[in-house]
Amino acid sequence: MSGKNSEEAAAVAVRLVEQAADAASLRPVITPQPYPRLGHGHCIVEVRSAGVNPSDAKAALGLMPHAVWPRTPGRDYAGVIVGGSSHLVGMEVWGSGGDLGIVRDGSHARYLVIDTAAVSIKPAALSMREAGAVGVPFVTAYEGLRRAGLPVAGEVVLVMGGNGKVGQAAIQLAAQRGARVFAVNRRGEAYAGHACAPVELIDAERGDIAGQVRERTAGRGADIVFNTVGSPYFAAANQAMAPGARQILISTLDRAVPFDIFQFYRGRHTYVGIDSLALDSIACARILDELAPGFAAGTLAPFTTPPDAVYPRERAADAYRAVLGGARQRLVLEG
Repeated sequence: MSGKNSEEAAAVAVRLVEQAADAASLRPVITPQPYPRLGHGHCIVEVRSAGVNPSDAKAALGLMPHAVWPRTPGRDYAGVIVGGSSHLVGMEVWGSGGDLGIVRDGSHARYLVIDTAAVSIKPAALSMREAGAVGVPFVTAYEGLRRAGLPVAGEVVLVMGGNGKVGQAAIQLAAQRGARVFAVNRRGEAYAGHACAPVELIDAERGDIAGQVRERTAGRGADIVFNTVGSPYFAAANQAMAPGARQILISTLDRAVPFDIFQFYRGRHTYVGIDSLALDSIACARILDELAPGFAAGTLAPFTTPPDAVYPRERAADAYRAVLGGARQRLVLEG
C-alpha cells in the first residue's frame, strides 16, 4: 500500500448521528473517512489541529436548532491544503466558520472541504496547534469590537468575564489598539491571558463594579463594555457605560432582563449583539486575515494549549464533555 493510501486508510472523522440527552450520553461515532471528492471552487484541507468550542458540544445536545444530522462537528482548524488548484496545494491555512460543523461537515476529521474563498494563510509564527485554537474566540471578539467601533488609543474598554476565551481575545485586541483595559473576574483572579499592555483588574466579589470603574476613570466610565456573560452582568455593565458608550453582548443565561429605556437614550448608548454562528467560513477567513499581522508581530498571542488539553479524534466525546463541564483550557483535537 502506498504512503498516500495508508494515510487515507487511517483517516477518521467524528460523526454525530443522533442527539444526546446530556453530556454523559454523548456518543459520537468515529468512522473511517475516505478522501473527499473535490467540487468546483473548493479545496481539501488536511486538518492538523482543530479547536473544540462549547458550540461544538452543544450542537451534539440538539441546542442548535438549525444543525443538520448526521454531520461531523468542528468550527475551527489549522492544516495544509492537499487538494484543489495547484497554486493552493501545500498552503498552510487556518480557519473557522459558523456553518462548519453545524449545517455542513466540520473540522473534527482528517479532511475538511472548504470554499476556495475561505482560504486564509496561517501566520508562520503560529504552530498548527496554536492556529487551530484561535478561531471562534478571536473571530467573535473582533466582530464585536468591529461592529461597536474598534477602540482607539485612550478609550476605556471593560471586559466582563475577562478570563473566558472570548474575554481574553477581546482584551488582547483592545490592548493592541491602545485602549485602557479593565477585566472583570471573580474570586480575585488574576488575568490569565496575554496582553501587550497592562490590564487593570476589577474583582466582581467586591460588588459595585460600575463604581470601581468610575472611581478609576474620574467618574466617566467605560467607552466599550464587552459583556461576554450576559444577564448576570447586564445591570452592572449598563451602570458602567460612559456617555455615548457601546455594549457588546454575545451570550446570556437569562433571556429577559430589566432595561431602563430612559438611561439608554439619555446616555446615547449603543448595544451590539453578536452571533458568531451567522459568520460563515468565508466571512471568518477575512477576519482571520485582519488578525494575522498582529499574530505575526506578537501584539496578539495564541492561547496556551498544554498537552493534557490535546485529545486524539478518537476521544472526541471526552473533549466535548470537558468543554461542557467548563474546562478553562482551550482544547483541541488532533491525530
